[in-house]
Amino acid sequence: MKTLDLSGSFQEFKEFKNIDRETLMRILEEVFRAALAKRYGSEDNFDIIVNIDKGDLEIFRNRTIVEDGAVKDPNREIALSDAQKIESDFEVGEELSEPISMSEFGRREILTIRQTLVGKIQDYEKSLIFQKYRDKVGEIIVGEVYQPWNKEVLILDDEKIELVLPKNEQIPADRFRKGDTVRAVVLKVEMRNNNPVIVLSRTSPIFLERLLEAEVPEIYDGLITVRNIVRQPGERAKIAVESYDDRIDPVGSCVGVKGGRIHGIVRELRNENIDVINYSARPDLMIQRALAPAKVSSIKVHEDEKKAEVFMQPDQVSLAIGKGGYNIKLASRLVGYEIEVYRDTDEDYDDVALVEFNDEIEQWVIDELIKIGCDTAKSVLNLPKQELISRTDLEEETIDHVLDVLKSEFE
Repeated sequence: MKTLDLSGSFQEFKEFKNIDRETLMRILEEVFRAALAKRYGSEDNFDIIVNIDKGDLEIFRNRTIVEDGAVKDPNREIALSDAQKIESDFEVGEELSEPISMSEFGRREILTIRQTLVGKIQDYEKSLIFQKYRDKVGEIIVGEVYQPWNKEVLILDDEKIELVLPKNEQIPADRFRKGDTVRAVVLKVEMRNNNPVIVLSRTSPIFLERLLEAEVPEIYDGLITVRNIVRQPGERAKIAVESYDDRIDPVGSCVGVKGGRIHGIVRELRNENIDVINYSARPDLMIQRALAPAKVSSIKVHEDEKKAEVFMQPDQVSLAIGKGGYNIKLASRLVGYEIEVYRDTDEDYDDVALVEFNDEIEQWVIDELIKIGCDTAKSVLNLPKQELISRTDLEEETIDHVLDVLKSEFE
C-alpha cells in the first residue's frame, strides 16, 4: 500500500514548537480534505490516516459497488467488474475501500498541498502568539535584546518570540546593547499584515505599578491600593497610595526601611525620582501632599472648575514648580486639578509661573532665571534689564526676548 511520503515536510514542521500533536493532525486532515474535494468533487467518502511519527499519510476512498453500466458518480460508485478485479468475491451493494496512490496526485498538486499546509501551520502559530500575549497585556516580561535600532529595540522572550520596544516607550536614559536583559510591560498586541506585533513599554505608569507590586507585598496582597500614578519618564513620578487598614502605613510600606523597596525601582527607572503620597479624598489636602517638598501656606479650591490657587512663601515656589516644571505638572495630573501657584507676599495674585512660558522661552533660559529667584513673570519684570543680564550672564538679546514675551502676557 503506497502512502504519501511527507517526511521532509514533517521534519520542517518540528520547528513549530507551540503546536500540539492533535492540532497538527487536524490541520493536516483539513488541508488534504480540501485538496480531495477540489480533485474529486467531494471529500466525505474519504478516510485519512496521519502518522506523524513516521512522517506519512494514508488516504482511502470508499465507494459503493453497483451493476456494470449503473455508475452515475465515479467518485462514490464503482462497477462490479472493476471491483472484482481488486477482489473476486465482491458483490453489488458492498462498500469498497481502496488506497489513493501517490501517483494520483501530480507534482504541482503535492507542492500546492505542502505550501498550504505550511501556511496554515504558520497562521495557527501566529494566532497562538497573539492569544498568549493578548492575555499578558499589562504584565511585566523579561527578554533579551536581539537587535537595537534607532527607532526601536527588538527583544526575544524565552521562547524566541519577537517583541518590540519603540523609542517613545523607552526611558530617555535607556541604552541597550545586544544581549542585554530588559524588563518592560506588555503595552498592546496587534495584528499587522497577518503578523502579531507585541509592543512593550518602560514609560507606561502600568510598568511602575507592576514594579511596585513585585517589591511591595502589601500591594500585591491588596492591603494597599494604588489610586493613581503619573510619570515624566526618567525624571519624576508621583504615586498616590491608600490603605484601608489603619495599622498599615501605605507610604512607609512602599518606601521600605531606609528606602530599601523603592531604591530598586528607582534604579530600574534610570534614577527617576519617585514621590509616594498618602491618598486623600479631600482635594486641598491631596494638592498639598502632591506639591511636596514645597510647603503650602494656603489653598483656594474651585471644585466646579477643577482649579486650585495655591499660596506659598517665595522660597517655596521654585520647589513647587520643580526642575523643568515637572513637579507642578505631575501634581496637577495626579489630583486632576489645574494648579496655579502664587507667592503669598504678592499684593496682586494675577501672576504667571515662569515655566508656563516654556513654549516661547527655552527651558535653559527659564532655569537660569529661576536660579536667581525669578520664578514668575512679574518677578522678572520687576527687575531692571541690566540686573537680569549681570546676574544671569544671559545675552541682552535673550533678555529682550524674555521681557517681550512676559510683557505681552499682561497687555
